[in-house]
Amino acid sequence: MNATPPHTRKRWLWLAIPLVLVLLAVFWFFVKQPSAPAPDAQAAAAPRPSLTVTVVKPVRGQLPIRLQANGNITAWQEASVGAEVNGLRLAAVNVNVGDAVRKGQVLAVFASETTQADSLQSRASLMQAEASFENAKADADRARSIQDSGALSASQVAQYLTQEKVARAQFEAARAAFGATEVRLGNTRVLAPDDGVISARGATVGAVVGAGQELFRLVRQSRMEWRGEVTPSEVGRIRIGQKVQVTAATGLEIAGQVRAIAPGADPQTRNILVFVDLPRHADLKAGTFAKGFFDLGQSDALTVPSQSIVVRDGSNYVFVIDAQNKANQRKVQTGRRVDERVEVLEGLQPDEAVALQGAGFLNEADLVKVVQ
Repeated sequence: MNATPPHTRKRWLWLAIPLVLVLLAVFWFFVKQPSAPAPDAQAAAAPRPSLTVTVVKPVRGQLPIRLQANGNITAWQEASVGAEVNGLRLAAVNVNVGDAVRKGQVLAVFASETTQADSLQSRASLMQAEASFENAKADADRARSIQDSGALSASQVAQYLTQEKVARAQFEAARAAFGATEVRLGNTRVLAPDDGVISARGATVGAVVGAGQELFRLVRQSRMEWRGEVTPSEVGRIRIGQKVQVTAATGLEIAGQVRAIAPGADPQTRNILVFVDLPRHADLKAGTFAKGFFDLGQSDALTVPSQSIVVRDGSNYVFVIDAQNKANQRKVQTGRRVDERVEVLEGLQPDEAVALQGAGFLNEADLVKVVQ
């Protein structure tokens, strides 16, 4: 076996040394040294905002102090229009429910033939009594003129004077009877006692009604009022003439004024009625529900937009955004609501920023992106 010459082994040794050095350098670079993270990896490792929100700070200003109450809209006054004659037939009915009428307008007419005949008979009796009285008066005047001459005895003179008094009484009675028949004849025409709107009708053509039977109900002057119910502890804050904002069931908002306060409470509800005059409006219907707000002045208040209030589990919350753009859920106590702003009574400082748009989707400690 031939041994490798010394000069050959030396040459291979010099070739292996650089190769080993290169391998060591590669191993050190790729294995021993930690690799720097790529830019995309750095971005992926950083926390990302969960939501984009807008923020707003609370505003301090004046809010109206209002007392809310519930009640019903009723007619200011209703007039009952009834029959004043007895046993007559209704010949015509000229109005219906909802019709606007004027004072003195003919609402219905009774058949008047019998009443007219009675009136003519009373007129004839009156004329007869008047003639008898004039005759008796003439006889009495002649007796008075000659009673001192002795032509008539004292008893005869007294008889003529008595006949005059009797004839005068009969004449007055006949005139009263004639007046009664004229009134009865006039009552065959049922007239409106005031301007207003017909709210109920019981009259039917051809019906024979008795005296006093109701034929129509009339809302006087078409006026409505709101009767709000307040507790005894609240009624002391209300004054006559105070302004009231009434919201009807149809959504109509109308301004009223306190006219009167009931002197006592309802025995069932223990509430006190407040009578509020309302201006005339076609959309106001008697018997409908309405709520009202009594204007009691103004006071200072810290408010936030209603959109920033989040209702969860029956409580009100806002999300305060701190300097690190983290959302902190804060329970607050709210008060008055005016338009789109809500009063915050407790739980929020004036210099804290709260989430506005997107507040309803936040949770505690969420990282957010704030935009203007």
